[in-house]
Amino acid sequence: MSTAWLDELRWTGDGLVPVIAQEASSGQVLMFAWMNREALALTVTEGYAVYWSRSRQKLWRKGEESGHRQKVMEIRLDCDEDVVLLKVEQAGGIACHTGRHHCFFRVLRDGAWVTVDPVLKDPEAIYR
Repeated sequence: MSTAWLDELRWTGDGLVPVIAQEASSGQVLMFAWMNREALALTVTEGYAVYWSRSRQKLWRKGEESGHRQKVMEIRLDCDEDVVLLKVEQAGGIACHTGRHHCFFRVLRDGAWVTVDPVLKDPEAIYR
């Protein structure tokens, strides 16, 4: 398959694109991450989410340590061609490294961030 479609994205100056992972079945936004060209191409080829870790400066396959992989059902590009949306099936029901279903577990209430979603599995038990 040609990779010319990658040229249609508006990559940041450091060669990245923001990516939102959304649970296909519920519509719940699970997480936000970054991809470079290689990560997006690998995601398409492998059928599972591959991201770019800015802190570690390397590719990471979602779930490579935890087993909480994201099977990609659909990939969408926004109207400005600068944000990717992945519709995924989340293995194990946990997308966040904190052991929660999704990464957006805090709500701003009365000027303070309040945790509103429970830890489903202790991160110490997830990551070795």
